[in-house]
Order: sequence, then C-alpha cells, then structure tokens
Amino acid sequence: MAGAATHPGLEKDAGKEKITLRTAASGAKALLAAMLLCAAAGFAADDLGMLQQRFDAEHDGVRKAKMLQKLGDAQFAKEREEAKANDYVAVGLVMEKYRDNVRAAVEALKKQHPDAEKHSSGYRQLEIHVAAGIREVQDVILAMPEPYRPPMELVLSDLRAMDVELLRLLFPRRPGERPALAPGASGAKPPEATEKQP
Repeated sequence: MAGAATHPGLEKDAGKEKITLRTAASGAKALLAAMLLCAAAGFAADDLGMLQQRFDAEHDGVRKAKMLQKLGDAQFAKEREEAKANDYVAVGLVMEKYRDNVRAAVEALKKQHPDAEKHSSGYRQLEIHVAAGIREVQDVILAMPEPYRPPMELVLSDLRAMDVELLRLLFPRRPGERPALAPGASGAKPPEATEKQP
C-alpha cells in the first residue's frame, strides 16, 4: 500500500496499459472474426456447389431427401445473402433451384419407396424442410419489389403443391375424409326394398 501511495503516477500508467491491451485484444478479435466471416463466405459458395454436386449424384431417394436438408439450408443462406445485396434475380434463381431439388427428391422417394406410410424415412425430413422452404419464400416475396414477385409466387405455388403431396403420401387415411371413388362408380346408394318379398 505504501508503494502505491508514494507513486500514484505508476498506478495511473498501469491502468492505461490495461486499457490499451484490452483495446488491442478486442481489435484483434474483431479482425479475426472478419477474416473468418470472409473465409466462411468463400467456403459457403464452394460448399453450396459441392453439396449440389453430391445431391445430383445421389441415386438413393432416402439419402437424397436427407441431403436436401443441408443443401436447402445452404441455399436459404445464399438467398438471404443475395436479398441483402438487393439482387432479386439471383434470389429467384436460388429458390427456383431449391424447388427443382425438392421435386427431384420427391420423385426419387416415390420411385424407390412408393409406400410412404410404411417407409416414411426421407418423406418426413423432406416434408419438414419443404414447410421451412415455403416460409422462406413467403418472407422473401414480402421483402422484394413487385416486378420480381411473379416467378417467386410460382415457386411458392409449386412448393405448396409438393408439400400437400408429401402429406397425402405420409397420411393417406385421414379421419373425416371420404375416400376417392373409383372412376365410373357413382356415389348414389342403390334403392333399398321397403316391401318384403314372399
């Protein structure tokens, strides 16, 4: 205590040194974070291309549907990045590619596992991701200028139709719904005889 009381200037200098070191450390952290973000942006573009190639090369429907989760998330990130840059043409292209990927996954699943009710793996993951894709497209439509909306509305319509198809495949028997009639069958019941025949 006597040392600190006899040299008050040393105490002040020590405080300035701490502030300087803290400022330098936080500046270095900010620089490192910026470098990582730049590297991640470059990696994300490469990652998206790599994910798309792997998705296109996959022939198993279940694996393709499960791969779409990661690929779709990367496409959503790319779409958000382009929307921030106000490049709505690129946003449209990214989301159209997402829709095409969903369609490819649905077709692959239906081809290899037509009974989704019994073999739901892949169908469930795909339906959940398509629901997220629908919300993503709805959000971007609200944010974009009017001239760019019609193509995105088509993408939204296609995604909604595929979502309904996936839900019908997963849950073909719905309580309260009447089963579809076979072609040529009429819905009228035959008249019942009211009189007893002898």
